[in-house]
Amino acid sequence: MVQQPSPGATPSVAEVLHERYAGRLPEVLDDLCGPQHGLVELPLHMVWSGLRNYDLDRPRQCMSLYRTVLAEGQREDITRFLNRDLLLAQWPVMRTMISRHVREAWESAFPELVHRASTTA
Repeated sequence: MVQQPSPGATPSVAEVLHERYAGRLPEVLDDLCGPQHGLVELPLHMVWSGLRNYDLDRPRQCMSLYRTVLAEGQREDITRFLNRDLLLAQWPVMRTMISRHVREAWESAFPELVHRASTTA
């Protein structure tokens, strides 16, 4: 849990990052209406070098796409490219592959992710 800074205090890097990622979250996981199968091309504002096309039917590519969107995507990208069922299925592993700040923002907003991770551990 991130502590709120006292008035006039400069926020810590952790607080800034938490707010950045929390501000991008969908209202509910059901807002994640991205595809479950097939090829997906991410826009340049998320992937400015390297692989931009991902095959969701290939587990490593699917995981890579989700990591990228969670770290670099804005709210509209997150709801467009991520799928609720895929996120829930991948979360137990995904949570170990993303930054602590991303993980904490998502898990504090969506307790079902924490539950999902603990039931498969």
